[in-house]
Amino acid sequence: MQLLQILWDRREFFLICLLEHIRISLTAVVCAGVLGILLGALISRHEKLAGVVLGVINVIYTIPSISLLGFLIPFTGIGLTVYGLLPIVRNTYTGLTNVDASILEVAEGLGTDGRQMMLGIRFPLALPVIIGGFRNMVVMIIAMGGIASFIGAGGLGAAIYRGITTYNMTLTAAGSVLIALLALFSDWLLARAQKAVNRRYGIE
Repeated sequence: MQLLQILWDRREFFLICLLEHIRISLTAVVCAGVLGILLGALISRHEKLAGVVLGVINVIYTIPSISLLGFLIPFTGIGLTVYGLLPIVRNTYTGLTNVDASILEVAEGLGTDGRQMMLGIRFPLALPVIIGGFRNMVVMIIAMGGIASFIGAGGLGAAIYRGITTYNMTLTAAGSVLIALLALFSDWLLARAQKAVNRRYGIE
């Protein structure tokens, strides 16, 4: 009851925080999505590079999140882009390298060049796997955006931070619930998109 009351009483504050959180997350999602797909496509064609790129990204995940985000402020905003890279790079790489070899052989026999092979065959067939990685990335970024306010970036984390510093656990809980709802709603939308793609390619 207290949670609903504070959400209503301070609805303007929460609306501003929500819009900031969406802006921050959307920026990171776009940047990580574009960079991650490009990296995944690159390493799918250069196997020796794959181990290096995936290894570096995995190492990044061993660094405490608040430290990494704070360190990357001057370079990549709040650094959420970096945290979103692993699932999209890994899934893009996995999807592109696991396309049925017989399909690729037929395409080569028909004279398909490298660019047509990637854009017209490999990428469309890998799309369901890529979207799966994209879903993980979006949820991760939205959740990680909750600590953005601790380094001055705003968003719903501002409610959490303010609640902690003023010993107002209801305010902290309200910010946390809104982040969770935003993540769940985003995942639901992407799940529908993934199902549509799966139906198109006959994947159960």
